[in-house]
Amino acid sequence: MFRVTRYIKSLLEPTPMPPTHKPPGPVVIWNLIRRCNLTCKHCYTVSADVDFQGELSTEEVFTVLDDLKRFRVPALILSGGEPLMRPDIFEISRRAKELGIYTGLSTNGTLIDERNIVRIAECGYDYVGISIDGLEATHDEFRRRQGAFRESMHAVKLCKQHGIKVGLRFTLTQQNYAQLDAILALIDEHDVDKFYLSHLNYGGRGHRHRRQDAWYQMTRDAMTRLFDHCRAELERGVEREYVTGNNDADGPFLLRWAREHFPDRAEALERRLVHWGGNASGEHIANIDNLGTVHPDTFWWDHDLGNVRHRPFSEIWRDTEDALMQGFRQRPRPLKGRCAECRYLAICNGNTRVRAWKMTGDPWEEDPGCYFSNEEIGVAEGRQRRVAAPFDAIPGIEL
Repeated sequence: MFRVTRYIKSLLEPTPMPPTHKPPGPVVIWNLIRRCNLTCKHCYTVSADVDFQGELSTEEVFTVLDDLKRFRVPALILSGGEPLMRPDIFEISRRAKELGIYTGLSTNGTLIDERNIVRIAECGYDYVGISIDGLEATHDEFRRRQGAFRESMHAVKLCKQHGIKVGLRFTLTQQNYAQLDAILALIDEHDVDKFYLSHLNYGGRGHRHRRQDAWYQMTRDAMTRLFDHCRAELERGVEREYVTGNNDADGPFLLRWAREHFPDRAEALERRLVHWGGNASGEHIANIDNLGTVHPDTFWWDHDLGNVRHRPFSEIWRDTEDALMQGFRQRPRPLKGRCAECRYLAICNGNTRVRAWKMTGDPWEEDPGCYFSNEEIGVAEGRQRRVAAPFDAIPGIEL
């Protein structure tokens, strides 16, 4: 996750760089249930409104939570499917909070209403993230459900009324790119606490829809508008949390933006970005799926590291025998192509490896989602740039 507000604020209000601190354990995204009341086009878990056999019992979940606490996991995101469809979700949430673990809820928001908002508030979630894919017509089309947008925005309203920190999550695609400014206005209108812009990643149904990716020029424009918007809010005294995910090229792109707008402070920002270190899959980010299988992150469900029914998560995560995990934890990673030669490697750490693997079968090939040119990253002229699909194969994109 790339914390845009934090870094732009450091440009506006320079402070000494904090000391290097590695979290003791990884942030864990836990897909507690695969069942969902929606069938979204870009779902990375390919969820559906059916029961999936073999999911962990409440007691098994509690055992894992105790292990996560001992392993000093700093944060836990409870996800799905739709986690609110799990009958014991509030028991699990309260247990995590009692253990002192930062606990977030990742939901589509359609099941949050007047009947359960008090129970949700009583759980004490540190954050509730609700997915929005555009304005009403676009969102409902993505979510394949009429009225989903209104239900999700009503959930935002209820969370704000009950003092719950709430954010919107937005996956950038060709279909919703033009609505970004309207979404940012929506955030201001509802006084949303956090906005997470996710780049499309090629997992689950997202792999089938990779041709809808916003692509390079659109991505650059969207990120520039997000940076400008965040800066403008900070300058008028509004500090909202803007973050991005699933494309660590955002770090180097912010550095280029800073060199244009804050040339005297760009060098200090670069040091902060190197300190951040880019992609953390398999190192500081982990995933547990609904069956208890551990993965390097939420998009690596095709790669199993072990199962918490058979070994504690802490033991699985410390295991050094897995070749993919060995590569994730190398500095620099064993990258190929443009990524291996990139001048920004110390910042982005090779970006998102699952896109390379989905496109080439090799997790260490260059990331086709990188939106920098060869010249910008210092790669020799003439090297062919690997992309997932030619621009003219993507309907409706004008560059």
